[in-house]
Amino acid sequence: MIWSRRNALAAMAGLAGLALTGGAAAQSLVRFPQSRADILTQAGKRYSFSVELASTLEQLTQGLMYRRALAADAGMLFDFGTVKPVSMWMRNTLIPLDMLFLAADGRVVGIHERAVPGSLEVISAPEPVLGVLEVNSGTVERLGLSVGDRISHPLFAGR
Repeated sequence: MIWSRRNALAAMAGLAGLALTGGAAAQSLVRFPQSRADILTQAGKRYSFSVELASTLEQLTQGLMYRRALAADAGMLFDFGTVKPVSMWMRNTLIPLDMLFLAADGRVVGIHERAVPGSLEVISAPEPVLGVLEVNSGTVERLGLSVGDRISHPLFAGR
């Protein structure tokens, strides 16, 4: 029983990213191209964010894992390449996040607020989407964002 408890604790530590403190995981983090994205609300307000774009398999898999902070005007935009059913989770993610699920034209079709760091809860888009924008937890409430708002970014241009 003690042996299996130790193994379980070691596995949980690995899943939580606790071994990142200078180990191989820190060296294997992928890089992301950066760009600007604007959120255009139905009330006519515009909020600009500096976003990192995740589009390769490695980038999509890593996302915001292992980050300890995210600037208030920053986020990560996931580009799935095609419209499809999408599910996210917070494994190895250390900061709480809000998720905006985005149609091919950049319209917000779903929102998940205050995703819990490290949670393995599956968070699914309400319909097939092209992308997801992750921002700091509380951003949706603070800015009054809602389903029907739009994201302006080259990912959605011409769609």
